[in-house]
Amino acid sequence: MAGVPGILAAMTPRWGLTVPLNGIPLAAHEAVYREAEALGYTDFWSAESDVDPWIVLGLGAAWTTRATLGTAIVGAFTRGPAIIAIGAAAMGEAAPGRFVLGVGSGSNVTVERWNGGRFEKPLTRVTEVVKAVRQALDGEAMAVQGETLSVSGFRLGRPVPARVPIYVAALQERMVRQAVRVADGVITNWLSADDVTHVVAVVRDEARKVGKDPDTFPIVCRITVCPTMQSGSAGGSDPRAREQFRRAVTAYLNVPVYRRFHQWLGRGQALAEMNAKWDAGDRKGALAAVPERAIDDLAVLGPPAQCRETLRRYVANGVTVPVLNFMNLETDPAARAEESRAFLKALAPGQSLC
Repeated sequence: MAGVPGILAAMTPRWGLTVPLNGIPLAAHEAVYREAEALGYTDFWSAESDVDPWIVLGLGAAWTTRATLGTAIVGAFTRGPAIIAIGAAAMGEAAPGRFVLGVGSGSNVTVERWNGGRFEKPLTRVTEVVKAVRQALDGEAMAVQGETLSVSGFRLGRPVPARVPIYVAALQERMVRQAVRVADGVITNWLSADDVTHVVAVVRDEARKVGKDPDTFPIVCRITVCPTMQSGSAGGSDPRAREQFRRAVTAYLNVPVYRRFHQWLGRGQALAEMNAKWDAGDRKGALAAVPERAIDDLAVLGPPAQCRETLRRYVANGVTVPVLNFMNLETDPAARAEESRAFLKALAPGQSLC
């Protein structure tokens, strides 16, 4: 019947994975990509730090046949718009119709401390970079004279075979609304399944205002997952996983952009003591002050079935592309690689998620 494949595709949930997997060298990822795609993973998204996204996804383009490949993210401060457009065009050529360019501001840590730049006017910077990159990917010459960016004349020499969607990473309300206005999708992370409703309400409200479909506007969400089993612990999760995620909370939620994000979500008071101790230089005290509720809310820990149920809640609340980010516990490289492969199989979508 005409149109049935498209209807079925729309009804089938997307199920993403953060790549590369920990413990497994890039050269050994062919088996990872092929197995994951065979298991039903529909999306592979790069991480912002640690590994160059173009290389990771270029390998994915060669070693997958159907999956969507996306950057989450490429930094608008740390790469110029022409360089971003060149990388995106190459990916669009390597995986026609399967690549999504995710752009975001990053944070003062990634921009200033790691790369020596200036983290100023992130909303304006992202907007201007997206405009310039869109021009190039659409075959036009870049021409943006803005507050944070002044570019002209660059044009891609190789045509992109299919339109490359651009998604914008957004945390607080102003950036979420701007993402809906200027981009094709929103990328978010570090929020609970219940927090998703807060973001989705803003996305849908803004989509209606600008004439986009509020029910189908893509929302990509990276979710930290550790599918383990440990009897006698909270919710069946491994105590090591809780302790490791506790440390991740202090590393992320004291960064200003994430701190403000959680204040907007209504978690500011719960995190206030941890934030204050961190600001005072008391790292041990900050770690001890991480609320147990924050770990319960923001990480997906425990037996695989329990993890699956929580992940389903993210989707039910409006996430269109959940992207699993495995949190490993093993430290030995060989053991970590084995653990990553076990996680991959334990949370494969299968028929139960359709």
